[in-house]
Amino acid sequence: MKSTKAFKDVIKEHLDTVAAADPLFAETYKKPGKNIDDCVTYILNAVQKSGCAGFSDDEVFGMAMHYYDEEKIDIGKPVSAKVIINKAIELTPEEIEEANKKARQSAIDKVASEQAGKVKLSEEDIEKATEKARELSIEKAISEQKDKEIKKSIKKKTNSPADVQSLFD
Repeated sequence: MKSTKAFKDVIKEHLDTVAAADPLFAETYKKPGKNIDDCVTYILNAVQKSGCAGFSDDEVFGMAMHYYDEEKIDIGKPVSAKVIINKAIELTPEEIEEANKKARQSAIDKVASEQAGKVKLSEEDIEKATEKARELSIEKAISEQKDKEIKKSIKKKTNSPADVQSLFD
């Protein structure tokens, strides 16, 4: 299955948290023949059948619990899907400053190497290239921060599914 690992990890983390707090569900969660991969397949098929593009955390977590609650359930065929987990990421001023420095230097280096011996660059050309590289660098920093936050949230055990803003886009 090509579901994103982060999605599977978020579902498993939620189920682990519920099982730790609810002894009755803990027994249900241990059922032989049940596993997180089939749970995710069930969720993706349910989403696909619904025709909806987005679901709340509670809806998705409810589908996961339903999978474990049912003795016999048709999980459907494996689904190749890209699952988007939205999580607000805010960069610190220091991270933004660092991204800007890297972007500026990267832009200067790139333009200089591409134009070496061809033409002399104006300050305006350098500034345009710097701005583009800055945007790309900030996007990369945000992406790296998202990865860190997902890993941190997976490691952290919480009783609240509010860490994940939306599981589907």
